[in-house]
Order: sequence, then C-alpha cells, then structure tokens
Amino acid sequence: MDVNQPLALLAGLTPAQFMRRHWQKKPLLVRQAMPGFQPLLSRRELFDLAAQQQVESRLVEQQPAGWRMKQGPFGPRSLPALNRPQWTLLVQGVDLHDRRAHELLQHFRFVPDARLDDLMISFATPGGGVGPHFDSYDVFLLQASGRRRWKIGRQKDLALQEGVPLKVLQNFEPEQEFVLEAGDMLYLPPRYAHDGLAEPSQDEDGKVQDCMTYSIGFRAPKRAGLASELLQRLADFAGDEEEDDAAVSQSLYRDPSQAATPTPAALPEGLLAFAQKAVHEALKDPLALACALGECLTEPKASVWFDDPSGRWDPRCAEGLCLDPRTRMMYDAQHVFINGESYRARGADATLMRRLADQRRLAAADLRRAGPSALDLLADWHAAGWLAHPEDC
Repeated sequence: MDVNQPLALLAGLTPAQFMRRHWQKKPLLVRQAMPGFQPLLSRRELFDLAAQQQVESRLVEQQPAGWRMKQGPFGPRSLPALNRPQWTLLVQGVDLHDRRAHELLQHFRFVPDARLDDLMISFATPGGGVGPHFDSYDVFLLQASGRRRWKIGRQKDLALQEGVPLKVLQNFEPEQEFVLEAGDMLYLPPRYAHDGLAEPSQDEDGKVQDCMTYSIGFRAPKRAGLASELLQRLADFAGDEEEDDAAVSQSLYRDPSQAATPTPAALPEGLLAFAQKAVHEALKDPLALACALGECLTEPKASVWFDDPSGRWDPRCAEGLCLDPRTRMMYDAQHVFINGESYRARGADATLMRRLADQRRLAAADLRRAGPSALDLLADWHAAGWLAHPEDC
C-alpha cells in the first residue's frame, strides 16, 4: 500500500497523514468512506454465523428492568423477533469465517498487522445499542446499511454502572453527534466514549433497511499480560536447549553458606538475587525476545483451527499461493513468524517470505525463484492448511 496516496476511506487524507493527525489522538468522521457500500453478509448469513459453536457472538437487549446480555451460539429460534425494538446481535471475528470480511480488513493495513485484530458486525433493531461506553483500543465504525446515531465525547468520568452485564458509563456527557448512513465511517481513538443507537431507515422503494455496523478493531496488549506471555515463551526456549551435566549443575540454585534460620518462612535474599539474575539472563538475548514476541503476536485465537488442504501441493501453479484468511504472518530482520511459530530467514528466501507476509500472496514468478528450503517450508504450511492455491482459498 502506498501510504502517501490520498484515500476516500480517510476523507482524502493519505494513510501517513491520518496516522500523524488522528491515530490515537482525535476522531475522524468520513462521509462516504466507501461510496455505494453494500453489506458483505446478508442478515440470514450473519444469523447463521451466530448459530455456529466456534463463532463468538452476543445478544444485548435493553429492557424496562435494565440491560440483558447472552452469549451465543444462537439457534434459529433463539433471537428476538425482528419487529421487537432495542436489541443487538454482535458477531465477533467475522473475517476468520468469511473471505469478503477478510478482504475488507485489507483496506486498513496501513496500520501494522501486529495491531489489527478483527471485524465485528453489529445488527440492531431500532433503538438497539450497547450503551454509552469506551474501548481500550482504536476502532473504525463503518456503517454497512441502515442508519445509526452516534454520540461521542472525551469522557472524564469513567465510572461504570453497577450490576450491569456490560461496561456502561454511569454519567455519559456527549460532545458531538452524528448520524451515519451506508458507506459513512467514524474513527475513534482509545478511551473516547461513544454511544450508538440504531434508527429506523427505509430505502428509496420504502423497504425497511437493516442497521448493520462493521467495527474494525485493533489489539492493544496489556503490559502485564504481554510480559507474562513473553517470559513463559522465553522459559520454554531455555527448556528446549540441551545442557550437559555441568551446565545443569551451574543452572541450579545453590546455597552452601545458608545458615540455620529461626525464621523459616522468610524469603532468602540469595534466592531473590538468583531469581533476578534468571530473569535478566532470559531477557538479555534480543533475538530470543523478538522471537517470543513474534510467536505471541501471530498465535491464532483459541477458536481458530485450519482445514486440511482441498487441493494438492503444486509449487509450479500458475496462480501462485495465498495465505488462508485465518493465518497470521509477520517478520522481523532475522525471522518470519506464522501462526505462533518462528523461523530464521536469510537472503533471497527471507525476501520471498516477507513478500508473502506483506502481500498475503505469492505469484508464480515468485515461486520460480524460491530455493529448495523455502519450497519445503511452503509445502509444510500448505499441508497444515495455512496457505493454499488461490482457487482453494
């Protein structure tokens, strides 16, 4: 993607300008970010997804007694009637299950893949919403069909209502208000409070339109959680290394000078120093830390699994190869990372793998330049269902 090319998606800004002026700084309203946009999934297709066990979905209803939320899956008779107001169906990770949704996400790859999370679709009847709230991550809210009224504000009071199954703000004070129609989009930085309510809408022929909003969300790892994951992976790396008896002896804690103690429950200072040194040793190898981070960021979600390849492996295929939509692939200067695994990469093969990660596909000409080790690796990934020939993707 040319990050210096103006985009209608960003109200005529280039991706570079958007990232400097708005990303994590201030909202951006874009009228007709995608002119003539039509929902990628019909209402029936969305409801069918919500009925699947492996798809994360939620039903939110605002009732006289208060908010109510249920977790999916939702069978054909589990959802409220369409003529009942004030209910919302939220279907998470649609890009993992529908290629059209996955392709929509590619428009937002001016942000690093390490931050891009998923596409959530919200279907709501009139008055439906999830209450005034804030997210800890950036989000683009693309109106796919119908109308939704958004109220937004830089909320200072972040207190939440008690006894509510949702994180609903107690004292929401909006500063701006917009009505979004199909093709319009609103970007909000983290912790920017917002409340969206579906409004009745009809097309030119008087047909009632569904209110569907697509939320393009981003990942924002928490420091403590990321540290825990990285330390665990670094410990696994160390555990995988073969050590001789002498090395094992050196790696064990020893305390030959430990005196008899009248306070046995007190933590020995020597053991604390040993623990500090162990953590320091684990972190001092920058390659190991980068490797752990790449594996962590490409680890598939728990609900993701890959199908067996539907076609045979053919490295000479004229159509080339493409990554499965569920595959996460990244790289650094020394490695390529794919679905939680890491590989050292050098020379022409490294260039090839980086092209696959950036473009999510390789042309036949690329494959003709691939070395034997790269082709063996691609064959393994094909057998795992991580990539395929385009007709099978």
